[in-house]
Amino acid sequence: MRPTPRKAFAASALSLAALAAVALPATPATAAPGRTAPVTAAEACTPAQVVTNGGFESGTSPWTQSSTSVITSRSGQSAHGGTTFAWLDGVGGTHTDTLSQSLTIPSGCATATLTFWLHIDTAETTSSTAYDKLTAKIGTTTLATYSNLDKNTGYVRKSIDVSAFAGQTVGLAFTGTEDSSLQSSFVLDDIALDTSGDTAPPADSVRTPAAPSYTVGLTSNTDGTVWTGHESATFTNASATALTEVYLRLWDNYHGTCAAMPITVSAVTGGTAGALSVGCTALQITLASPLTQGQSATIGFDLGITVPSGADRFGHDGAFSFIGNALPVLAVRDGAGWHLDPYTNNGESFYSLAADFKVTLDHPTTLLVPATGTSVDTAGSSGRTVTTATAAKVRDFAWAAGPFARISGTSAAGTPINVYSVSGISSANAQSMLTTARTAVDAHAARFGAYPYGELDAVIDNSFWFGGMEYPGFVLDLVSTTALTHEIGHQWWYGIVGDDEYNSPWLDESFTDYATDLAQGKTGTGCWSSVSWASSAEKITNSMAYWDAHSSRYSTVVYGYGKCALHDLRRLLGDTVMAKLLKDYATSHWYGVSTTAEFKAAAQAATTTDLTSFWTTHRIEG
Repeated sequence: MRPTPRKAFAASALSLAALAAVALPATPATAAPGRTAPVTAAEACTPAQVVTNGGFESGTSPWTQSSTSVITSRSGQSAHGGTTFAWLDGVGGTHTDTLSQSLTIPSGCATATLTFWLHIDTAETTSSTAYDKLTAKIGTTTLATYSNLDKNTGYVRKSIDVSAFAGQTVGLAFTGTEDSSLQSSFVLDDIALDTSGDTAPPADSVRTPAAPSYTVGLTSNTDGTVWTGHESATFTNASATALTEVYLRLWDNYHGTCAAMPITVSAVTGGTAGALSVGCTALQITLASPLTQGQSATIGFDLGITVPSGADRFGHDGAFSFIGNALPVLAVRDGAGWHLDPYTNNGESFYSLAADFKVTLDHPTTLLVPATGTSVDTAGSSGRTVTTATAAKVRDFAWAAGPFARISGTSAAGTPINVYSVSGISSANAQSMLTTARTAVDAHAARFGAYPYGELDAVIDNSFWFGGMEYPGFVLDLVSTTALTHEIGHQWWYGIVGDDEYNSPWLDESFTDYATDLAQGKTGTGCWSSVSWASSAEKITNSMAYWDAHSSRYSTVVYGYGKCALHDLRRLLGDTVMAKLLKDYATSHWYGVSTTAEFKAAAQAATTTDLTSFWTTHRIEG
């Protein structure tokens, strides 16, 4: 994704309700290599949402409030979700309000994230002095402080990593203080604390379930905003550790509420559905029988998709629907355990293994349906068309639906390109994007390896708040030469060479921005000299948990500093060595998964120069 400055954004966001816990199996005790005594495995993580009544829709329990007016539905403010919210201060005189509850954060979890939606309005006119403040604490630790300087016109989602408190029972507390004059209101809603990810790894680090194959058949309503049908997934356990369950990632449930989910799964076969977790974006399915290494299984389920309003990667802009990350895909289990990281609107969470898809989309003939893979249209029932899209070795599947204008062409190397434009995109701009796509796909292919996905579809809408978004063989974008070149670069860095996008976002964004520079003839001369770190904790290789808590720095560091580091590495190694390094690295990780450690090792192997100080200087860790 190529971020742009945030616009006001009307698409609904997830109201994080209290969810039932999903049990993960404990890892059996095993002997560690090189040791004679058995090592007892750490306690397994139970992914859970541990704040009770975080939306305040079930009365006041178990919250403790400083007065009965804090949790309220009175006029003057409004809820983020539902009808009730917590309103601290807003008096206009010396005043303090508090809101707290005791909660237990499960042990054994790699990730614990506190999220809440905060609206601040104020009568203060200063742009420099924090007269009125809200603090968020766990126990005696201050997590964050906000003030009248952080005023906003609507709710803003806050995300804070609280993994350090795993295994503890602590008080979560919000305190709002006002000085002697001019009111400031601190309004909270939809408070949640999600945990996920075992700190105890499975017996081996093999990524599984492997070789997924998805078969999907969906039928749309008249405008392409509602799709219903069936999906099945066949997979193999590649790990020596038995596979007793799998998880489906229903990432787009972030865009709704747990009471009204945009993505619904029902009538599961091949296993038993368990509880939803991680904001209703992870569904546990216990398999009918454990899979040993090399065994395969198939699960199936009925699927419903309701596209929300909003020009988003999952949303509809008037008559045009964009349907990214809507198909449930299998979560990955590796040496870190199950990857059940939360959805992030700031970047991506979409860690998945290369898979085969066959997707049949039955829709009104008035709608064009660009999609991942190679598509064939056949006549359906009266007034309808059936689009069958097939794709091999892709990590996800996305499509769009609407009365698009379409133009097509072929790159010099032979890749078919289709540009789909919404109303309001001029024919000249559409043609410009076709020219850009034809040039970009060949430029990237020449550097990293031939484009393997058949055709490439680019869907253009200038209303996208996020700039652009990548899917295999399918991108969403503004009218922007740079952004489209970037999204097409993601076909290699994320699509072909995969990575854990939540925990290592630099491996796709930094590499893609570097590739974009090269495709546009930019050398990044001197760009590292402008680097200025915000803190000692800031690193190019930080995870999305860090960047969600420091969102203003995400683009600067991961995109800007990341590509500058790669330009510096090129200058250190030399152009020829760097070009060979990246092409060889892409080849060796083709349809696989890249890690920071593997890239660092490959770079070191390409030179006799010790790169230790280079990684340290550029804050590339792992």
